[in-house]
Amino acid sequence: MGYRDVTFEENSVFLVGGGAGFIGSNLCEALINLGYTVRCLDDLSTGKYENIEPLVPHDRFTFIKGDIRDLETCKRAMEDVDYVLNQAAWGSVPRSIEMPLLYEEINIRGTLNMMEAARICGVKKFVYASSSSVYGDSVELPKKEGKEGHVISPYALTKKVDEEYGRLYKELYGLDTYGLRYFNVFGRRQDPDGMYAAVIPKFIKQLLHGEVPTINGDGRQSRDFTYIDNVIEANFRACKASGEAAGQAFNIGAGGRLFLIDIYYHLCKALGKDVEPNFGPERKGDVRDSNADISKARELLGYDPEYDFERGIGLAIDWYREYLG
Repeated sequence: MGYRDVTFEENSVFLVGGGAGFIGSNLCEALINLGYTVRCLDDLSTGKYENIEPLVPHDRFTFIKGDIRDLETCKRAMEDVDYVLNQAAWGSVPRSIEMPLLYEEINIRGTLNMMEAARICGVKKFVYASSSSVYGDSVELPKKEGKEGHVISPYALTKKVDEEYGRLYKELYGLDTYGLRYFNVFGRRQDPDGMYAAVIPKFIKQLLHGEVPTINGDGRQSRDFTYIDNVIEANFRACKASGEAAGQAFNIGAGGRLFLIDIYYHLCKALGKDVEPNFGPERKGDVRDSNADISKARELLGYDPEYDFERGIGLAIDWYREYLG
């Protein structure tokens, strides 16, 4: 199984919002490799042109530099598009606590602009990135749709609002929307740099460069780390899902639970390093434990993650070794 087994009409046109980012560029690449026509919309505020540069020469690939906060830009990008895979948003819980107004503009108004443009342009399916952060302060494990707690960061709130708009756009306008609650995605092209970098690429780069990584908190926080190819599959499956599944949100993880300190030592072993980490204060707004119940996505989307953590992390490490020299 996997995303390569999902097929679409030969002349299908996809728009990937945030297509120059980590997840978006992987979606663009997969679609081009499978023979489809792809438009990438990105303002390069967090995405990188280098992520899509190898795709630019393809006659089936178009890069549109534009901001989803502008409705007219969204409408132009969406003309004659069949499927929208919207990853355009600003991530990072800590940064959202520092910049709540900007997150409201980009993640809520921007996503709403994309949905409205999709409605106007008659798009078949609108798939968008949500987040496991919507579970907030819920302590129940595994995390199951319909059993959310109170959100504890502006970022999480933006994703919760996006899901409500997704529901309304299905109920009021008949637009088939599918929210994908990503659980700690990792893999090739995830940025290892900057103060808001995700832990896996950050740790790998620091260990490869002989630096001592810092773990925020005690390292006993747990995550459902999900390899990028599983996320590509989820997006493709959502595009093929029935209209009866539309208007809802789905957990997209690997269905596992790993402690951060164990991940750290796994990386040390894989990279041949013997470095004890530093420990820093817990990050405000972080969910303590995260583990996805993916039964709803299995049943309604046909999602069946091909990559477990061991396989995915091996591929990720290989990629970073080459990328980081």
